[in-house]
Order: sequence, then C-alpha cells, then structure tokens
Amino acid sequence: MSNQSSSYPVFFVSFNQDNSGFALSTKDGFKIFDSSTGRLCYERAVGAFGIVEMLHSSSLLAIVGAGEQPSLSPRRLCLFNTTTGTALRELNFLTSILAVRLNKKRLVIVLREKTYIYDANTLAILDTIDTVPNLKGLCAFSPSLNACFLAVPASTTKGSVLVYNVMELHSHCEIDAHRAPLAAIVLSSNGMYIATASEQGTIIRVFLVSEATKSYSFRRGTYPSTIFSLSFGQSMQFQDILVATSSSGSLHVFSPGFAINQRRGGRTSSILGSILPESVNEVLDPADHHVLRNAFPAGVKSFFSVPPPTTSQKKRK
Repeated sequence: MSNQSSSYPVFFVSFNQDNSGFALSTKDGFKIFDSSTGRLCYERAVGAFGIVEMLHSSSLLAIVGAGEQPSLSPRRLCLFNTTTGTALRELNFLTSILAVRLNKKRLVIVLREKTYIYDANTLAILDTIDTVPNLKGLCAFSPSLNACFLAVPASTTKGSVLVYNVMELHSHCEIDAHRAPLAAIVLSSNGMYIATASEQGTIIRVFLVSEATKSYSFRRGTYPSTIFSLSFGQSMQFQDILVATSSSGSLHVFSPGFAINQRRGGRTSSILGSILPESVNEVLDPADHHVLRNAFPAGVKSFFSVPPPTTSQKKRK
C-alpha cells in the first residue's frame, strides 16, 4: 500500500497484530479492511485521524486525531468501540502522540521524549520511559504476552535501539545496530527477533533479542535509500521471510530459511509464493535476497505487511 499524493492523501496506515486487517485514515475519516479480501469492515467519517490502531480483530480501536479539527486533537488518545460507535476512555497529554501500540494487556503511547506504559484494561499507568528525541515516533512492538518487547531509538547520532520488556517493566538490552541513526525497526510477533535499518538504508540487520546478538545482515543495495517499512512473517514462519520497502520503489524480500531450503533441494517457500506473482517466482534466484522492482512509485511512502497463512498453507505445515 502506498501513500499517493492526491486530493485524498492517506494520513495513516496500520496493520493489526496478525496482519489479518488494516486501518487507513484520510482527511475525511478512517476505514478498516480485511487484508486477505480487501473487504471494508468498518468506516467512520468524522474527520482526519493521525493514528488508528486495532486490537486484533476486536471492536476496540485506539485513535488519535490529526488536528485538522479542534475536536480531533493530536494530544488526545481515545479508546473507541466500533460496535457501539462510542468512546470508552480518553487520555490527554501535553504534547502530540506520535505512536500507539497495544495488546490485550498493555497500551504503549509514544511522545517525542517520553514513552508511557499503561495497563490496557484499567488504564493505570505502569511506567514512564525517558527517551532521546524521537521526532518520528519510531518504535516496534511484539504483541506476544510471553515475550512482549518494545523497541525505541536509544540515540540521535547512531543506530542504537533500546529494547524494553513491557510485561515485566524493565529495560532488556541496548543494541548498537548501525553507525547512522535509525530509519526503521520491527520486532517479530513472537518477540524473538528485531530487524533494523538506518537512514543510510543500504544494510538491514536482524538480531536475536534474548541475547542481543546479530543473526543476519542483508545488503539492500549499494546506493542510499529511505527504508519505509520492515515486516516479518508470522512468528512460526520467521525463517521464511522479511520484507522491506524503500524510496527506490522496490520491494525487497529477504528469506534466509528459503535460501537454505533451496540449496538442499527444497521447494519454494509457500509464504514467498503467496505474496509475489507466479511469473516472478519462476525466475527467482535461489539466494537470500530477491527484488521486485517498480513495485511502488519511487519516492512514495509505501507499507508492506506479510499476510497470515491461508487455511491450505496451515494444513501443509
């Protein structure tokens, strides 16, 4: 999905925790779609929203206005019920909310220099993390209750990541990932791995969270490019796929497990095959990096999320 420049620009796009649905906001309101079919599940036309976060496929949303109207302040978070069409609770802050993440137990709110951790059920504040200036609200979140981690930048001059245990409420580790400041970070849904890219955009690195050690290092390209999004496959399929989109307009697919299977004579990854056209699959080199060029208009901010496996794919596993 790309944010096209038009009379109806996309203000915000986010996928839910298992990538089965996504939310899209424009100046007129927001809509919720089914990722597999593109079916419109819900829409609300009451003005522009800068953040729309889903809780799985439930009726609960965390929404933040884009400031286009006085009633839609970017400093106010609203927990909203799509079934009843009513606001459940609101939280107000002194500065704009830059990012929101949640699961069934925790609500995370990212501001410019602070990140707040709340109990998702009672909205009791559990911890406050002082961070370096995070103007883009850059963060990553693993929704798993067993390994629920939050990652935020730890430096403004280099690509360091602070990984925080959201359930146990303590700092887990700090990872020095790149020499240049961070541009994108993502955690696998099971909290095992974190992938990072710097503002240089030529190298993508993957680390094992438990030990803060590097597991993989991928070269996206030789020339600098802005990484717009990183996305893992679902946790049980981590070895199958990691996807990146960039300002070059290309879609990059990194598949370390796929490369190993190919060298051993294995079959093409079912997850990889499900997201790329058959004509592309037929000419893929059996390596760990594949590029689909001109997947998006160059320079247009694009997002890609690996879809959940279909029923037939689950049966084959």
